[in-house]
This record gives sequence, structure tokens and C-alpha cells, in this order.
Amino acid sequence: MKKTFRRRDVLVGASLGLAATVLGGTTAQASSGAITLSPVSGPIGTTVTVTGTGFPKKAKGTVTLSSVSAAVTTSASGYLQATLTVPSGIAGTAYVSATVGAASAQAPFSVAASATVPPPNLAHPLRFGVATLSGYSSAGELNQVASLVGEGPSIVHAYCDWTTTAVPTEGLAYVASRGATPLLTWEPWNASTGGTSQPAYALNAIYGGAYDSYIAAWANGLKAYGGPVLLRFAHEMNGNWYPWSEQVKGNAPGDYAKAFRHVRDVFSAIGVPNVQWVWCPNVPYAGSTDLAALYPGDAYADLVGLDGYNWGTTQSWGSTWVMPDALFGEGLSELAAIAPSKQALIAEVASAEQGGDKAAWNQALIQYLSANASIMGFAWFDLDKEVDWRIDSSSTSASAFASALALRP
Repeated sequence: MKKTFRRRDVLVGASLGLAATVLGGTTAQASSGAITLSPVSGPIGTTVTVTGTGFPKKAKGTVTLSSVSAAVTTSASGYLQATLTVPSGIAGTAYVSATVGAASAQAPFSVAASATVPPPNLAHPLRFGVATLSGYSSAGELNQVASLVGEGPSIVHAYCDWTTTAVPTEGLAYVASRGATPLLTWEPWNASTGGTSQPAYALNAIYGGAYDSYIAAWANGLKAYGGPVLLRFAHEMNGNWYPWSEQVKGNAPGDYAKAFRHVRDVFSAIGVPNVQWVWCPNVPYAGSTDLAALYPGDAYADLVGLDGYNWGTTQSWGSTWVMPDALFGEGLSELAAIAPSKQALIAEVASAEQGGDKAAWNQALIQYLSANASIMGFAWFDLDKEVDWRIDSSSTSASAFASALALRP
């Protein structure tokens, strides 16, 4: 199925810390301020949005909760906003404070006892995984998903483009501490720029050695981390929406497999045994590049994968409701022919609500994947983006997903 719209990348964070919204310039003026919190209570890992008014205008300041803080700059009206993640080690009532110049304000946050979070099911042959908005950096999001479906994810998926200089070691370690394996999609482009016209990242530049020092730095970083990582390089290469597609100007047939092999060869020269490589196209569609021509070979791919979405009737390009067997059947058959010895991972999957019964779709997906012994797991794309892909886009969707997950054979 052609995916006309690209999903938002879930960029990984290096810690479970904070993010801030920066507004305005730097000229301070005296005033008093007030802040409000949303929510005002929750367990460790809760993401709290702090909104402030009446502060000095166009001035820099700090918002703090215990050991975490965020730098802010107020707007021309004295407005500020930041988000903080409630850190471990606090209980009862904690105070969020905002200080801008001589003005400061506090508001109480009630730290609730953490509910027991269901653990991953590591024994089941079909592993459940998820990608959420904050990637590896939000305990709250992962806990919410686990509580919703009655099972912790055993695969946690996030994304890094090639402007990311450092391996997100703390995030990887946090995922491992939950009993899960990080799935890291590694994208050779500048994601913030977007678009396919990024000649600096042409495939011949990659296999020609232009990025060898960058690739080696990541190889050394992942080796130093030491824990298992599923590394998905340059996914959905059979489409036309990323600069590493052979359909994009500047690339040629055969370039993708050369680039994949070159990147892995750099890793192999360093020796990074904790990384498994995932080769992952999009589900085939009319006009997509032939998968066999893109496969780098069994010596280079440890797992094969597929991405597929049921867009329902949400899109102006004529999307229709597609059940899981119709969505994945052709692609899985091609993977079995190309790489019969490799297990498969459904690295991205989700469904819209519009156009059919999402609850029934969720049940059909898990039953379909469970019946295929070659599939080792799937990672649900749990975001509200082009459409509401989230498991709990409706209560019926969430309950059906949880039931099917619990009953999978």
C-alpha cells in the first residue's frame, strides 16, 4: 500500500528528563507571575505541562521540579510554557517553580503511588512492541500503553536521523531496564528538513565513504552500550517518500543494497555483536520498487520486516479499508521467497477508525500475525498524527486489542 503521508519520527531522548517551549526574545521587565499545571497529580513518569502568565516579557528563566528543570524564554506578553517529567525519588506533594528574573511562582503537584505496570511477555513467540510520541524517553507513555493492553511492550521503537550526533545510550538502557528490546530506526537524512531532495545523503555518497566517520562513531557508541539493539537502517526503501529511495533523483538501481552493505561493513570492521540489523520495506504497492532488487543479502540482514497501515477512508488519495491479511499477505510472501531463513518483524502497523470496524481489525491483526510462525513480533505506531493511530482511539479499539493480545495462541 502506497503511503502518501510520512509519519512523524519519534525522536529518541537521551534521558527521561524534559522539554521546553521557547517563546520570544531576551529583554527582561519586572512583573509578578503565576503558573498552572496540567495534570496536577500523577505517578512518577507523568509528563506535566507548566503554563505561566504575568512574568517579565521576553526574558529567560527556568522551570523546575525536584531534580529536573527546563530553560524557558517568555513571550512578548510574559507567557511561558514547558513540560517536565516527574522524576523518581519524590513522593507526596512536590512543588513546581518558575523563575524569570525577579519574578517567581510555585504550584503543587501531588505525586501518586505508581500502579503496578504489567511486565512484557517475553515467553510468547509473537512479541508486542510500540512506538510512542516521546520514544525511549517517556516512562509515562510506556506505562500507559502497558496498563491499557495488560502487557508491557517487549519492543520499544524510536527514530534517529543522521543529524543525531550521539547514540541515545540512556534511553536504550531505560528500555532494557523495562525488560524490553530497543528497536532503533536509523534514517540517513535530515528529518527536520524533510523531503526527498537531500543530495548530501545520496546513496552513492553513503557507500562512497562520505559518512564513514559518522557511521563508525555510532558503531563504537552502540558497542560501548553493549545491550541488544534492533537497528533498522533506511526503512521503506521501496517507496518514493525518502531520499534513500532508488526512485529519487540522484540514486540508481542497485545503490540501496550497496549502501546497506557498506554501512554494515563499517560496523563489522569494528565488531558490534549486540546489534541485529533489520531490513524493512513498506508493504508493496503499485509502483513500488521490486523488493528482491533491494535486498542486501542474508549475510547483511539479521531480520526482515514490513511496515503497513490501514488508512481506512481518511485520505483524499482514495484510501480504502484494508484488512490485515490483504495488507501484509503479498509482502510477507515476497519476504519468504527472498529470505526464507529469516524471521520477520512488523516494525510499523496501525489502523484508522474511519471506514470500518477498528476493534475487529485489531483482533484480526493479532490473530493473523500469531498464525504465522515466521513473524517474531510487531510494533504498533501509537500516535495521533495523520489520523488517530492510537490503540485507544476509541474504547472499543482498546478493549479489543487487549483481549486479542491476552488470547493470542
